[in-house]
Amino acid sequence: MLAYVFWHWPQFAVDPAAYETNLRAFHRTLGANTPPGFHLSTVFSIKGANWLDTESPVFEDWYLLENSAALDQLNESAVTGVCEQPHNVVAREAAGGTAGLYRLRQGTPDLSKKRFAVWFSKPDGISYKDFFARMEKEHLPRVALWQRQMTLGPTREFCLLSENEGAISQVVGENVSLELIWGGS
Repeated sequence: MLAYVFWHWPQFAVDPAAYETNLRAFHRTLGANTPPGFHLSTVFSIKGANWLDTESPVFEDWYLLENSAALDQLNESAVTGVCEQPHNVVAREAAGGTAGLYRLRQGTPDLSKKRFAVWFSKPDGISYKDFFARMEKEHLPRVALWQRQMTLGPTREFCLLSENEGAISQVVGENVSLELIWGGS
């Protein structure tokens, strides 16, 4: 399972509530017209993503994909056909964005109840094998661990998502709170 994660924010003059409404309309249209290999999308309003250079409200879109070939299908479908107009409305209102491609390493891809995240890098001096063993022992089954596969901007290597803050409190990184805006188209 892969996730294309896209962070974006509205222009200063754009009403965040209107931006949110238009964002939902896009995801509703995409969900009703799913391209091959696309499972669903989830959108959060987030606080704490310090790697993004904005004072505006930030939105984090998760597009769950079967594989990397599905990314091509999503990329085409999201901006053409019935999705073109709703996508263009949000794109015109956006001030900026950045993204990354992540692979689910541990846990389940269900994002609907996740409300907390920590974005971080693997600690120095530990192998990936030992790192994954430690993460599984200390944090599963209450969390999902995603690892960056490709960076398309200033993103972090790992994301640990959880329903509660306590499950991820011992991981050192950038803590982000998640408010569900759109869940599971």
